[in-house]
Amino acid sequence: MKKKLILGIIVVIAVTVSISAISLISPEKNENPKIFHVRLADPKMYKDGIFSDTFTIKNGTYKFRFVPNGDSPEVLTVTLKGNSFSFSEDFKLNGTLQAPGTYYTWEYLGQDKIQIPDEQNVQIVINPQGDILGPVSVYIEK
Repeated sequence: MKKKLILGIIVVIAVTVSISAISLISPEKNENPKIFHVRLADPKMYKDGIFSDTFTIKNGTYKFRFVPNGDSPEVLTVTLKGNSFSFSEDFKLNGTLQAPGTYYTWEYLGQDKIQIPDEQNVQIVINPQGDILGPVSVYIEK
């Protein structure tokens, strides 16, 4: 009985040390921390066909990332306005057939990098050009 107890303790210690060592060797890093995210999937999220929100952003270079599908708006106009920054882009949905007769992958094409000169509050306005039924997620990441 004592041998099983000691063996169990040794196994628990070994597993704990292994997990700790692995996390020290390869700590998880979120290489693209989200600064802003919205999933536009409900027409109620829009006011007069346009989504708007405000958030704080620090100085630096950021990138837009989208998660669209074939039902997403064909054109998504994204505008950012801050005290010392202004940006607007018409992102166009592009479908790429992956194999004849199988499936498409979808992406928005457009200027997807922005440079923020200093920390500020920014208003984001997303206009799906009347197509408020197609879902899409919009991210701004570092």
